[in-house]
Amino acid sequence: MNFGFTEEQELLRKTARDFLAERAPMSRVREILDGDSGHSRPLWSALAELGWTGLTLPELHGGAGLSIVELCIVLEELGRALTPVPFLPTAMAGCAILELGDEVQRFAWLPRIASGACIAALAVPGDPGSGESDGAVAAETHAGVRLSGCVEVVPDAASAELLVVLGRFEDGGEALLLVPASAAGVQLQPLTGIDRLRPVSRVELDSVVVPWEAVLPDREGGVRRVLDRALVMLSAEMVGGADACLETSVAYARQRVQFGKPIGVHQAIKHKCADMLFGVESARSIVYYAAWAAREQVGDASVAAAMAKATASDAFRRAAQDNLQIHGGVGFTWEYDCHLYLKRAKADEMWLGDAESQRRRIALLLGI
Repeated sequence: MNFGFTEEQELLRKTARDFLAERAPMSRVREILDGDSGHSRPLWSALAELGWTGLTLPELHGGAGLSIVELCIVLEELGRALTPVPFLPTAMAGCAILELGDEVQRFAWLPRIASGACIAALAVPGDPGSGESDGAVAAETHAGVRLSGCVEVVPDAASAELLVVLGRFEDGGEALLLVPASAAGVQLQPLTGIDRLRPVSRVELDSVVVPWEAVLPDREGGVRRVLDRALVMLSAEMVGGADACLETSVAYARQRVQFGKPIGVHQAIKHKCADMLFGVESARSIVYYAAWAAREQVGDASVAAAMAKATASDAFRRAAQDNLQIHGGVGFTWEYDCHLYLKRAKADEMWLGDAESQRRRIALLLGI
């Protein structure tokens, strides 16, 4: 097995990093942070022009036809830069339609997602793999499907035109449903989240009726495959954030001088940076294995996805905390970026289930 990236993949990474350094520097990110929109519309349009919004969608639907591995490369770079765009939720929703939708559903939504015209969000419980119904949306048959309930925290729902909602039926079955955000009975309540660069909302559904044509059925465990791929995508973004924390920590340790010496000469600082490197590279390895497993649909793809989320959650949280500690007192100030990465790490850790819940799921999958 070749564990390296191809020349084309490395070029994609370089192109993404260079573009984001030019178009989404931290100064621009902070402008969005101080505003009310939650994301940059010009930047979103620029990403669409580059073809990123349709990276994994078929050429038939206006996409580039690449795999989840290439998508993870772009997501890692977006995570490094804390790019203020609703890219990740839209990519998750697009994956759901591609995986489970029929041709009518695909032609209705995928070209608009690929062009950047449609922003979408994945509305699922905080821990969809727990097997518990609490927080999930109840679905009943009534002239189609009637949805009642709420999803407590949905990232970028306020910007979305389309919500892909996880619904559970009375017989225990489940499906993803395509619900326009403007549908009667859909109410969005903006929440004050820890990460202001990714606004979150509470999605309430009060007897929302959608036709059967809006159902993405659970074919052969397809809903679980979609959620596993969402875990992998989120984990790739977290690896990027952790790597940025490592990079800034090393740079600060080299330039910050105390008592005539850079603080990086001290063993405690060296050990923190070494531990961060170990965590980042371990997470990156399992994330890209999980992406490969999802692409090839190998038997342990679900285990790999859960491992990726658990490992990336731990690595990002620890890297963000150590980054702040290495910066010392200034790391707690608004002027430095340490707090932005720490907030993203905390928010991402809870999205789709934290590390502890992923480990429980791994045990269940292994029959322990």
